Amino acid sequence: MSTDATKRTVPRGSARRPALMLALATVGFAVNFWAWALLSPLGPRFKELLGLSASQQALLVAVPVIVGSLGRVPVGALTDRFGGRVMFPLISAATIVPVLFIGVAGQDSFAGLLVGGFFLGIGGTVFAVGVPFVSAWFPPERRGLAVGVFGMGMGGTAISALTTVMLVRTGGSATPFLLTAVVLALYAVVAWFVLRDAPGRTAPAQSIMTRLAAAVRLPITWQACLLYAIAFGGYVAFSVYLPVYLQSAYGLEQADAANRMAGFVILAVAMRPVGGWLSDRIGPVPILVAVFAVVALCAAVQAFTPPLMMLGTVAFLTMAAALGAGSGATFALVAAVAPADKVGSVTGLVGAAGGLGGFLPPLVMGFVYGRFGTYGLGLALLSGVSVLMLVLTVTAVRSTARRSAAPPVSSMFSR
Repeated sequence: MSTDATKRTVPRGSARRPALMLALATVGFAVNFWAWALLSPLGPRFKELLGLSASQQALLVAVPVIVGSLGRVPVGALTDRFGGRVMFPLISAATIVPVLFIGVAGQDSFAGLLVGGFFLGIGGTVFAVGVPFVSAWFPPERRGLAVGVFGMGMGGTAISALTTVMLVRTGGSATPFLLTAVVLALYAVVAWFVLRDAPGRTAPAQSIMTRLAAAVRLPITWQACLLYAIAFGGYVAFSVYLPVYLQSAYGLEQADAANRMAGFVILAVAMRPVGGWLSDRIGPVPILVAVFAVVALCAAVQAFTPPLMMLGTVAFLTMAAALGAGSGATFALVAAVAPADKVGSVTGLVGAAGGLGGFLPPLVMGFVYGRFGTYGLGLALLSGVSVLMLVLTVTAVRSTARRSAAPPVSSMFSR
């Protein structure tokens, strides 16, 4: 059961401080996700230069995703222990190393790209830092919106999609990596001197393993893991694999495919705070029900590879909006229901599930296309899984929400 510790500990006169902390956390999320997604727009280029197969190309863009996902588990627990004021600059500084390695020395071989991509996954762990950090600064009735705004930092992948190919063409293969490294360094310095943890934050006394074990036993943890694996995992999967899909299925040029992927990402990012805001007002369960119904329908339509103009475009953009809103609603649920001293641990586990949800689809899509010459089966699987998530939401998740005493969730059942 969550507490209202934030209401008691944040001074009335410090109204501007939460907004500043939210803004800095969101920028940090965006910058690290920018670095995390650097390989995806260059996937077709590496395929051509190194003679990669479809499966190798899929593996290349998926490796940073799985490392960034699994790394959220310990990083979330470490954030409970040390706070976002330490973890934000630490993660940002650590991400500089693989970015520089890939930019300067890692692009000449598939093995070098895999090694660089593995450590590039560090940037993807920053999500598990931001959710507990931001949640602690806001009262329960505003956490859905706050966490949703923070979630807009996932738009860092759009920055990568819009700039990476262009920077390679104009300045050389190392240019986007060197630029990103400079931005990461600047953010790490600013975060170290400006970021502060919420007043009254206390470090948990238990060990990391004890806290993780306690978080695993919470029903909200495994339920949110499943929901986020599809909502955010679907977003990640499309953000890293959509250029490849559009080039293979519709014959688009690399730059055109990257720009369309950026449009998908931007819409999903814009809808994330909307999902959190709606969850604050009517509860996350109705939002999640609508989200998975929409994703199931749109994925089923796209499984038949309809004409890109207009039906295919509408299907993808509608999915983007639904997945973004679903990501925001999932963490509105977590912020409201999870115990305050375990938000970081729960976030790490749920964030890992979301990243893993983004790791598997590119591999499945690459395998399906290599075997059958079509992506239809993969999209049909997404539709079926979304239906299962809809059923989970109206049964187990709704029951957990009803049992919670947290106002943002329980109020929706008492009106």
